[in-house]
Amino acid sequence: MSDAVFGTTPVPNAQSEEFKDAIDDDVDSDLTFDVSKEELSIIRAELASDYPEDYNSLSDDYIMSVASKPYSKDMTKRRPLDYTITKLKDLLKWREERAVHLQDLLDSIPEGDQTANAAENPEKMAKAKALATSFNCGSMYWHGLDKEGRPVLWIRTDRMPWYPDTEAQVNSLILLADTGISLMPKGVTDFVVASDSQSPPPPNPQFMISLLSALVKGFPDRLHELVSCPVGKIIQIIMSVLLPLMPSRLASKIILISEEETKSKLSQYLLNGEDDIPTFLGGPADHDQYYPKEGSFPDKTLKFDFYGMKERLEADIKEFQSKK
Repeated sequence: MSDAVFGTTPVPNAQSEEFKDAIDDDVDSDLTFDVSKEELSIIRAELASDYPEDYNSLSDDYIMSVASKPYSKDMTKRRPLDYTITKLKDLLKWREERAVHLQDLLDSIPEGDQTANAAENPEKMAKAKALATSFNCGSMYWHGLDKEGRPVLWIRTDRMPWYPDTEAQVNSLILLADTGISLMPKGVTDFVVASDSQSPPPPNPQFMISLLSALVKGFPDRLHELVSCPVGKIIQIIMSVLLPLMPSRLASKIILISEEETKSKLSQYLLNGEDDIPTFLGGPADHDQYYPKEGSFPDKTLKFDFYGMKERLEADIKEFQSKK
């Protein structure tokens, strides 16, 4: 493929500052240690002192999950409290700089093309419309749960733009992640990504780097697994770019599935087994009735049914909790 497709953005290596925090987390994802209520209180107090308005955005379950992981410098020990506190403060700082304004941006998307306050804040309105355009692709959405009650974020690569607006695409993913995290059942702290990888656009390095950076800095220990299927040549190219950037702990969460294995593997993940496999992967579940390619609201600026998606996910989680 040509440089015009791949772009000219330099790709950082695994030792770069961009991914320093990720490298420090190169640990066994299955090993955990106990965290006491007293230690949880200490962590919360430290976070509250620096981020009094935002520290409550992190649940006790999530803080305990982050604190319970092994220390990268000595795998036989738990992360020191100071390390966990610094990690979580870095997360809150990143959110303050990057994520906290996004819900306001979503709410400011106009109903139609005409809006009274466009002239008052044209930069904000331009960003709001770019965010809507990103969502309108219908390439990313929450739908259903896995067998442990984790929300499933579906990525439909055939709907991804060839030349993405990197900022808008990453912002839409951040908003989606926040939405899924905010609705998680008690005790659940991570989510699953299921990617339909049949017809992806050519890999865009800057988008992939920005996406990986957001995942590492803004959502540490949130990704349980990313299941990509069926895997073809383009996905192999994409992974050859991404994998060298990832710490082994993150790379180990990327599951590549062949076309022959797609149904059997997805049946093992999804809450209702084969009944939850979407039609675009050979199953009976019709996602397009909720997320048609042209959008649910063709006359609006935000054609994607963001709030309907949120309501459906909330209903699925309530049903799951009621059966426990």
